[in-house]
Formats: sequence, structure tokens, C-alpha cells
Amino acid sequence: MKDLRRYLVLKYIQYLVLSSSNAVSTLLGLLGSLYATVILQSAKVSSKSTAVLISSLAKADILVAISVVSEVLLWTFDASSSSTAFTSALLQNLLMANSHGSCLLLSCVAFEAYLITFVPAQSRRFRTVRNARLTCRLLWSLVTAECALFLLDDLLRASSAPAPSHVLCKWLFGISSTAAALLRTLTYFLGILLRILNVYIYYKIFFSISNR
Repeated sequence: MKDLRRYLVLKYIQYLVLSSSNAVSTLLGLLGSLYATVILQSAKVSSKSTAVLISSLAKADILVAISVVSEVLLWTFDASSSSTAFTSALLQNLLMANSHGSCLLLSCVAFEAYLITFVPAQSRRFRTVRNARLTCRLLWSLVTAECALFLLDDLLRASSAPAPSHVLCKWLFGISSTAAALLRTLTYFLGILLRILNVYIYYKIFFSISNR
């Protein structure tokens, strides 16, 4: 449907074009996800793998809604500094989970569009609802593990500052810090790679359709 295509364009701009999120793009993304969720509940939308991926993409903005509401509550009730530090780290991880999960899902949608355009018959057995659901679960499991590592690193930094004294604490601090640093570097380069890959895929699709 045209409305879902417009929603995907909005999400591509929000996560793969803009260098950083802002209040306007976040609000438009939330409204777009709400609208897409309503559309996907309609009987007119067939249950296909693409619809499963878009549905997971729309539900990812629940994390943004939770983060926004929590920030408002913290500001309203003026929580203590210790709880605020932990909550702030948690909310930042929620926003990161939304961003990384959405980027991966958008890339899956782009890859599926590539398969539909160039190898529709050969890829039909892979483009199933079951495989789409498994892909979504795998992606969100990876993103959850990533955020758990970053949150653990943040907590260890906060509890061990300025320098951990216990041997086990030192060991955990060193392992989590190194792993988190490597993962941050990996996700940074992966984000660049996904941007390039998405541009290439839609470039190929556009010229393929134009030449028909």
C-alpha cells in the first residue's frame, strides 16, 4: 500500500539519512508508527513477510514512547541523582535499541525488495511469514544483548569509579569495557555499511524499474 511505502520512506529518512534524531523526526516517527500499526490491522493488508517486518519496525517505537514518558516523569517528580543516573543510562539504551533495531529491519525490508525485484521466483521459498518472524526475533535478540552489555558497562563504570579495588570487579570492569568499546566500533562501521547497502539496493531497483 502507498501509505506503508510513505511510512518506510519516513523511517529511512529518520534512521538512515539524518545524522541524529531530533524532536520533529521523533514525533513524526511515532505518529507514523501508530498509523502503520492501525493499517496493518486492516483486513486489506495481506499477511506477508514484508508486513511482518514493517509491523516489527512500527512496534520498535514503543521503546521511544517509553523513554519519552519516563523522561517526563523524572522531570516532573525530580528523582534522586542516583536513580536518575541509572534511569538515564537505561533510557539511552532503549533509544539505542530502537535506533539499531529499526536500521536492521529497514535493511531487511530493502533486501527483500531486492529479491522481489530481481529473483522473485527463486526467492519465494525464503520470503515466508515464518522466516520473517524468525528474522525479527533474531535481530531483537542481538539488539537486546548489545544493550545489556552497554548497560552493564555503564553500571560498572558508575559503581567502580574512580577505580575498582576488588579483583573480580577489576576483571569485570576490564572485560565489559573492552567488549563495549569493540562493539561500539563495530556498530558504528555497521551503520555506515547499512547506509551504503540501502542506497545501492534502491539505486539498482530504481534503474531496473525505469528500464522496463
